[in-house]
Amino acid sequence: MKIGNGEIEVTKGDITEAATEAIVNAANNHLWMGAGVAGAVKRKGGIEIEQEAVSKGPIKVGDAVLTGAGKLKAKHVIHAAGMGQDLRTNAQRVREATFSSLQLAEAHRITSISFPAIGTGVGGFPIDQCAEIMGREVAEFLQKSKYLQKVIFVLFDERTADAFRSALKVRTGGSGEET
Repeated sequence: MKIGNGEIEVTKGDITEAATEAIVNAANNHLWMGAGVAGAVKRKGGIEIEQEAVSKGPIKVGDAVLTGAGKLKAKHVIHAAGMGQDLRTNAQRVREATFSSLQLAEAHRITSISFPAIGTGVGGFPIDQCAEIMGREVAEFLQKSKYLQKVIFVLFDERTADAFRSALKVRTGGSGEET
């Protein structure tokens, strides 16, 4: 889907295999990497990702930090704190974590980024609400972005991918189809 000068794509897959310049890790505000997306990023990319992230924390819930990507295909990992130590999230936290990740990518002149569904795993946030919030934030950001050109939602299962396709179809009036 074309948005402004950018493009949004939705796919089912493993975010640790994404070939974008950066991937987003759905993090807690202390930036330790245990389960879910964070655990997968640490297992595939190496412990050095967590060590660098933790050295930059703790951060405010809703903020994000940038680290190297270790052995991953991506060059960077953006750690978006969508939850605190209670490992719970809400709509405001998902919105802020998404926006902070986009701002950080733009500040570092990153042209492509892959997102998971922030907060829907360990955080327990409803997938449909997450898709609507993240889809809106990305679509609005791409309207004014100078550097970011491609955002891919790389989602773990078909149900989540379908929710994001539907949310983006409504938001953009486009097909919402996988590209």
